[in-house]
Amino acid sequence: MIRLDRDGGLWVATIDRPEKANSLTARMLEELCDIAEDAQTGARALVMSGAGKVFSAGADLEAAKAGLAVSPLWERLSGAIARHPGLTICALNGTVAGGAMGMALACDLRISVPGAKIFYPVMKLGFLPQPSDPRRLMALVGPSRAKMILMAGQKIPVEEAQTWGLIDRLVEGDLLDEARALTADTVGAEASHARAIKGLIL
Repeated sequence: MIRLDRDGGLWVATIDRPEKANSLTARMLEELCDIAEDAQTGARALVMSGAGKVFSAGADLEAAKAGLAVSPLWERLSGAIARHPGLTICALNGTVAGGAMGMALACDLRISVPGAKIFYPVMKLGFLPQPSDPRRLMALVGPSRAKMILMAGQKIPVEEAQTWGLIDRLVEGDLLDEARALTADTVGAEASHARAIKGLIL
């Protein structure tokens, strides 16, 4: 249920379980972890996206009840994405919720179709967010807006999230075509050059 397309130095990982709002089982989450870790040496750029109209609803309901909602796999995944030496993009084909927010926050860029929402209902559900997520969220939007999402439980439209700095670009056309265009310079460069530039920014 995770598709991986390799095109030279560009890898595109797609969550492909649209009939379940792309909710993740433990097996799917482990597969995403493996892809993100392998991409550190195998890909110049990594794009994360979803099939259908939802990026991901986070943990599958039954898997969440079995403990997946607080699994260290989420932190393993976001850490691997954040450590990637090239360009990483979360291409939001729709709403992102729950633990799946960690993937989006760990990426270098976040692009989205119009009409999507951002939602992280940890307060309502009684879970803590994964350790790195609040820090990454606050770095993008500031402490007050991070509390708006994490503590007030607000569903933020991507149009508003763009004004906050959480979404970098809204895409009216083909989302993956835009992602490929954004990665073109990095994919065409020497890996060491991309790593050096990213190191200067981070």
